[in-house]
Amino acid sequence: MINAFINNIPVEVKEGTTILDAAKATGIKIPTLCHHPDLNASAACGLCIVKIKNRNNKIIRACATAIEEGMQITTHDPDILKTRKIILEMILSDHPNDCLQCGRNGTCELQKLLADFDIREQRFDRIKHDIEPDNSTRAILLNPDKCIKCGRCIEVCQNMQNVWALTFLNRGINTRFAPSGDINLAESPCVKCGQCSAHCPVGAIYEYNEIDKALDALNDEDKYCVVQIAPAVRVALGEAFGMDPGTNLTLKIYAALRRLGFKGVFDTNFGADVTVMEESSEFINRLVNNKGSLPLITTCCPSWVDFMEKKYPDMIGHFSSCKSPHEIVGVLSKTYFAKMNDIDPAKIFMVSIMPCTSKKYEISRSDEMYASGYKDVDVVLTTRELARVIKQAGLDIASMQDELPDHMLGKYSGAGVIFGASGGVMEAALRTANYFITGKNLDNLEFNDIRGLDGVKETKVTIQNREIKIAIAQGLNNVEYVLNKIRDAKENNKPMPYDFIEVMACHGGCIAGGGQPYGIDDNVRILRAQALFDADRNKEGLRCSHENPYIKKLYNEFLMKPLSKTSEELLHTTYKGRKLYKK
Repeated sequence: MINAFINNIPVEVKEGTTILDAAKATGIKIPTLCHHPDLNASAACGLCIVKIKNRNNKIIRACATAIEEGMQITTHDPDILKTRKIILEMILSDHPNDCLQCGRNGTCELQKLLADFDIREQRFDRIKHDIEPDNSTRAILLNPDKCIKCGRCIEVCQNMQNVWALTFLNRGINTRFAPSGDINLAESPCVKCGQCSAHCPVGAIYEYNEIDKALDALNDEDKYCVVQIAPAVRVALGEAFGMDPGTNLTLKIYAALRRLGFKGVFDTNFGADVTVMEESSEFINRLVNNKGSLPLITTCCPSWVDFMEKKYPDMIGHFSSCKSPHEIVGVLSKTYFAKMNDIDPAKIFMVSIMPCTSKKYEISRSDEMYASGYKDVDVVLTTRELARVIKQAGLDIASMQDELPDHMLGKYSGAGVIFGASGGVMEAALRTANYFITGKNLDNLEFNDIRGLDGVKETKVTIQNREIKIAIAQGLNNVEYVLNKIRDAKENNKPMPYDFIEVMACHGGCIAGGGQPYGIDDNVRILRAQALFDADRNKEGLRCSHENPYIKKLYNEFLMKPLSKTSEELLHTTYKGRKLYKK
């Protein structure tokens, strides 16, 4: 333990604790812009400067300096306040003055600090760069004019995600962030995960806005608009309305969507149950029937699929061919739902509410996303976009009366809802795989070893006296460890280290997707994930996908069985190697 003084208050903290964190533990907030708990400290912004009184008032940066024995730290005095204000005024001089037109208005960290420091005038001349925004991916949009050069997006892209699509270009006053090589983002290794957007403190990176496209469809009387919500949306949306992280708004969201004019309100959890049926059958074919090689790797995450096709095309043979849950609900809405309700599928307009920006890319990634004969999902809105739509419509989400979804594509099991958290896809699939092999459910349906925020989780489960080796990887920087073990086994003729692997591009899984409300950290991840696992636990008598009566009905009336010809045509896809850089 280290003993020191912060503003003359004695503190005792663990060795290695930064001055920033030590101050926070004593109730003192030191301002920052570049710091984020997910990332390594860069000390780029300079706002967190403090003085070390017993070292000739040496000025250091609190976010990147560990507290030392006997330090006498001053965090706030007139000189420090003046310096911080000058730093903010300099940042403001290199920033557009268009807060009212910015998507981060009200949630911008720079805007909040300017208000906190009572900065009402622009003392320095405005520097104009006039760099055109980059919307080439149609998933996330880069607006370099608003960049404050904190470096968060680059740290996320390079070190947290191992994608290396973003970097700093030029030097001094002309420094700007851009795709590596100064190409457009769609030509770069970007996988559209949106983690750069989720960690940007200002409006320099944000989701490609498709609200108008959805509203135009809702106002078109000739369209039959339907909607689905992903598992993670329900436990994060409330944060945009001032509620605590993990507040589960499922039934109120259904009600709000009906007020917005949607004629069919579905749930992506239903699609997750279908995914479990198909993916578990794939796994059993490989494990028991030797049809295909092990391990089987899950493919619900489009950023992971894009990453794999660009960096690990040699792993394509291990990928599940099953589409993601929202694509499954999309194609079923324009086939099964349309057929059973005598609706012209050409008129159905499907909107997916997703926690993820890469879902915007996924809906057009291949011809198989048009398996119904139409575009299976017409538009994707993020959780943040849905929040804005609800506010624009004047709906008070907190006071909404609870409503149920349309059960045909909305009734779901507990296994379906945990898809939103890391480990949930694997846990759901194992519940049903065990049933398909043994004919009975597991005594304990919860796999606590594969829950949580560790980057890689490994465990073993036993199904009918056979040991199944499992791996869970979350955050793309952790994938290499798992895949290199597979490559090593192949190259050296060793036994495969795993039988079944789940990968999620974002740390924590979809609950921390790039389209979720701002302010993500591990505490928020834990609360959101726990809310999903609680929802599963509360589904007494319906915690496995194969128990869902509407899943049984779907297969009896339409699909016949998992991996049937109809299932293969509608619910499955293929993959191909892609160039890391497009030309």
